[in-house]
Amino acid sequence: MKVLVPDVPLRRELEPLPSGVELVAEAGPDVEFVVLSFDIADRLPGLFDELPRLRVVQSLSAGVDWLLPKVPAGIIVCRAVGVHDGPVSEWVVAAILAMQRRLPAFIEFQRRAEWNRSGAEPETIDDLEGHTVLVVGHGSIGRALAARLAPFGARVIGVARHARDDAQPVSALPDLMPQADVVVNLLPLTPETEKFVDAVFLARMKPGALFVNAGRGKTVDTEALVEALRSGRIRAALDVTDPEPLPADHPLWHLPNVLITPHIAGSVARWEPRGYRFAGEQIRRYAAGQPLLGVEAGNTPARHGA
Repeated sequence: MKVLVPDVPLRRELEPLPSGVELVAEAGPDVEFVVLSFDIADRLPGLFDELPRLRVVQSLSAGVDWLLPKVPAGIIVCRAVGVHDGPVSEWVVAAILAMQRRLPAFIEFQRRAEWNRSGAEPETIDDLEGHTVLVVGHGSIGRALAARLAPFGARVIGVARHARDDAQPVSALPDLMPQADVVVNLLPLTPETEKFVDAVFLARMKPGALFVNAGRGKTVDTEALVEALRSGRIRAALDVTDPEPLPADHPLWHLPNVLITPHIAGSVARWEPRGYRFAGEQIRRYAAGQPLLGVEAGNTPARHGA
């Protein structure tokens, strides 16, 4: 079985490889499995024409909405399960704390060399103990976030498509939204979630609540978000936006109650080794005929030799 993967030092993170697995750095007619690094991703969708026997594309990203439209029918696409849970959940915690403690305002005071203890409205500075954090799109990243928020004394409520032990159904949102001090959006982008966070959603938020988006920019109606922020009803911390990159003249840049980072929540020094280790596990599963993890597309579950 041939696996297309760049000839880079990170290849060693794929080990141990099953007997009969050959790693190749160039496309060819016998490749069944692709580890989709960003270098290889730059060659899509034309690369697929060189891979007539391709069965599985293993992405190194948590979201694959950008990839699915490029993949021919019948090819399995897998997201990187667990690879970005820690980094993204830590960014969310950092963003919440920064906004709760009004750090953006104090950073501006520092830039101006201004010792200002009152300009950031100290009566609005707060900790997280006893606060409710509502996580919309509660999956593995949401569970990692809940674990990291627990020591702060926050109450975390998950919301998912279907109810389960750690999440309530989407139908519960109208009752849950007014309770939340922080609303975290971790939704993937699908036809059902595009502009899920709309004017009605934002209007249900508690006055003064914080909206955090570490999911996908297009799950939010940006115009509705700008209006809600302009009104001063809510605050926001955004790692993703729509459009993205955010144009220099976009109003989101200039609103005083917003923290923006350029889609870097998962960008930490050690994410790639974790991604390759997960890809190695997927290669072993595929070679052994076991179900793959994080399957997002394809006609049937892929197994080597099936």
